[in-house]
Amino acid sequence: MNTLKLPKTKARTQGVAPFAYDTDAKNKVFVRNEAKYKILKEVVEGIVAGSIKSIREGRLFVEAKGYSISVQSLSKYVKDERESVGNKGKYHYSTAQKAKNAARKSLREKQKKVEALDKKLRAAKASLTTQTKVQTKLDEPEDVTTVTGKVVTEDELDLLAPNTKEVVEDKIIFKPNEGPQTDFLAAPETDVLYGGAAGGGKSYAMLVDPLRFAHRAAHRALILRRSMPELRELIDKSRELYPRAFPGCRFREVEKIWTFPSGSKLEFGFLERDADVYRYQGQAYSWIGFDEITHLSTEFSWNYLASRLRTTDPEITPYMRCTANPGGAGATWVKKRYVNPSEPNESFTGVDGLTRRFIPARLDDNPYLSKDGRYEQMLRALPEVQRRQLLEGNWDITEGAAFTEFDVGVHVVPPFEIPIGWERVKGIDYGYASESACIWGTVDPTDGTLIIYRELYRKGLTGVDLAQLITNMELQDPFSVQGVLDTAAWNRTGTTGPTVGETLQRAGHKLRRADKNRIQGKIQIHEYLRVQPSGRPKIQIFSSCPNLIRELQSIPLDKSNPEDVDTHAPDHAYDALRYLIMSRPKVNDIFNQFRHMRMEQAYTPVDSEFGY
Repeated sequence: MNTLKLPKTKARTQGVAPFAYDTDAKNKVFVRNEAKYKILKEVVEGIVAGSIKSIREGRLFVEAKGYSISVQSLSKYVKDERESVGNKGKYHYSTAQKAKNAARKSLREKQKKVEALDKKLRAAKASLTTQTKVQTKLDEPEDVTTVTGKVVTEDELDLLAPNTKEVVEDKIIFKPNEGPQTDFLAAPETDVLYGGAAGGGKSYAMLVDPLRFAHRAAHRALILRRSMPELRELIDKSRELYPRAFPGCRFREVEKIWTFPSGSKLEFGFLERDADVYRYQGQAYSWIGFDEITHLSTEFSWNYLASRLRTTDPEITPYMRCTANPGGAGATWVKKRYVNPSEPNESFTGVDGLTRRFIPARLDDNPYLSKDGRYEQMLRALPEVQRRQLLEGNWDITEGAAFTEFDVGVHVVPPFEIPIGWERVKGIDYGYASESACIWGTVDPTDGTLIIYRELYRKGLTGVDLAQLITNMELQDPFSVQGVLDTAAWNRTGTTGPTVGETLQRAGHKLRRADKNRIQGKIQIHEYLRVQPSGRPKIQIFSSCPNLIRELQSIPLDKSNPEDVDTHAPDHAYDALRYLIMSRPKVNDIFNQFRHMRMEQAYTPVDSEFGY
C-alpha cells in the first residue's frame, strides 16, 4: 500500500481529524501525522495480508504504540484498503514486504514437503522391517517331518487293519462326494472337463486335484481364472484346506503361491486378456487347471498353456483340468472340444492326441447344497436360459440365443433309413468367401414331421464345385431332389457367364428361387421347433448334421432388431433351412413321387409358386 484512502484535505470549519491526521487550525485543513500514519499503515497492511489476524488484534497493536483508535475507524480503513486492492488486481506491497511474504510462503511449503517426506520414510522403514521378518521366516528350513498330506483311496483304506483304519479316517481332511466329483479326481485322462449345473462341487474338486503330487518336490501346479478378483473365493477356500492337509505349507500373498513342505508349489493366476498367457512364458507346469473356462472367449489361452505342460519327474503324470458352467463367452469352443466329440463320461482321444473326458456335474451331486432344496429353488427362479444352464447343466442353449426352444434331446435324432416314398427337398445358401450350405429334408407322411437328414457346409466353392458335390451326395437318393436356392445366386455380377443358379440347373438340379422373407422364415422355424400334442416336434434333425445343430443352438438375436437373427454370426445352414421351410414342403406318397418323374419335362425352375 502506497497511501491510505483518507478524506480529502479541504478547508473545514468543524469536525474531528481522522486517525493519523492533525487539524491545522490556521488553514482549517487536515495535516498527516507521519508517526501515527506509519503505525496505521503497518496495521492495515498486516490485517489485509493476514499477518495480523483480526481488527481487534490490530487495535491492540496501535494501543501498544501509545495511540488509540476505534474498532469502527480501523474497520473502515481495512475495508477501503481491501476494495482498493481488488480494483487494482493485485496488492501493492513495498519491496521489503514482498520479500518477507515470499520468504514466509516458501518456508511453509518446504516445511510441508519435509513433513510429507518424513511420513513416507517412516512408512517405508516399517514396511521394510515387516518384509524382513516375513522373508526371514520364509527362508527358515522347513520341517519335512510335518508332511501329512496324502491321497488315500478307498481300496487302500480297506487294506488297513481296523484300528489303523479308524485312526486314518479320523484324520481325513477332504472326502469327495460320490459320483462325478470322485470320477473327476480319479480320472486318468490327460485333459478333463468337469462342468454342468451350478453347485456340483467343482471348486473344491479344482483345489484338491493338484494335491495328488504335492509330496513331489518337482510338482508345479497352476490354477487360472479370467480375472484376479474372481480368484479370491478359491484362495480363501485354499487357506481353509491346505494348511490342514499339509501342516507347514506357506502362502505368499503377493505372488499368490503356495509352497508345500516337499518344496512343490501351487500358483494362482489370471487370464483377463489373451496376452496375459505370456506372463507364464518359459515356465513349466505338471498340472494346469482352468476354473470356469467358459469365461475365456477363445481357446488361445488353453492352446498356449498346454505347451507349458511338462515335468522332469517320471513319477508325476501331467494333467490339464477344467471346470465350467454352460454358457459364457467361450461356451461354443468348450462344448466343441469336450462335450460334442463323445458321450458324457466316455474317454476319447482328441485331434491333438490328448485323451479327454467330459464329466457332467449335477446339483444333486452335492448333498450339502441339495438336501434342503433352497439352492435349487433359487436356481429355478432364474430366467429360462440361465435356469436351463445352471440347474439342468444344459450345454445346448446359449445366452441371447434366437431359438431357446431348441433342445438336442428333443430335436436331434440318430440317422435312420428314409423310406423310398417320402418327399425329399433341399435348401441352398451359396457363398464363396463364406460357407455354402445345402440342407436336405424329407417329410414323414405319418404326421408331417420335417426330417433334416443331410447337410453340406463348405467354403471356397464355385458354382461348378457346388453342383458336383451336391450331385455326388444325391447319388444315394432314389429320385431327383427338388430344391430352392438363394436368390442372390441367380444374380449377375458383371460377367457374361452363367450364374451359380444356372450352373446348378445345367448340372441337372431342379431349383427355384427361394422365398427370403427373413421375419416370416424365422417365425416358421419357431413353429417347426414347437413340440406338438403328440410329443414330437414338427422338425427333427439327424445327428449327422452338426453345423445346422450348432447354428440353431448358438445363433443370437439381432440386438437392433429382435425379430431377426444376427446376420454377423454364422448363419449359412440356418438360411438354407429357412429357405427349405419357406418352400412349404408337403407330404407326398410313392404315387405322387412317380407323378413328379412323369412331369419332369414340364417343370419350371423359376416357378413363382412354392411347395411340391
